[in-house]
Amino acid sequence: MLIPRRKTPDLKVETLDHGRFDLSAESSERGTVICFYRGLHCPICANYLTEFEKQAPAFAERGVATIAISSDDQERARAMADKIDVKALRFGYGLPLATAKAWGLYISTSRGKTSIGIEEPALFAEPGLFMVTPDQSLYYGSVQTMPFVRPHFSELVAALDFAIAKDYPARGEYVGEV
Repeated sequence: MLIPRRKTPDLKVETLDHGRFDLSAESSERGTVICFYRGLHCPICANYLTEFEKQAPAFAERGVATIAISSDDQERARAMADKIDVKALRFGYGLPLATAKAWGLYISTSRGKTSIGIEEPALFAEPGLFMVTPDQSLYYGSVQTMPFVRPHFSELVAALDFAIAKDYPARGEYVGEV
């Protein structure tokens, strides 16, 4: 389990148009929002990433970098980026499933073709959304076991405004006995 205010696992993936992504080398003022998505086969992911793409400039205005990452290969990642007409959002691909597990993501097995007629990979990670601070500690995290009911990016932008204005710390850091 990832713990707020503690270092996250390392994260390195290739991106479609921005070279290699290395979380430890990120230099944004306030951190990075990382959206792990299921892959090209997921129609809900396409809608979700479209919203992320729309909000990427708002995050950038607040000093927060953005990236969407899946275990898909380069070809499938490119197809998803094209599908959502990506302009501002970085797209990472080839996420090792061991890394996905280290981030607390759930792993699913293929059920064949999805409702949009695209074959699911044999194994793939379910969604997760994280904000990581510049020192690579966890600020916010949400993971799903299903593709449904994900956090809204517009709400995360609004929450970020509040957190910046109030110098609000990451919560959920207590690990002692209860």
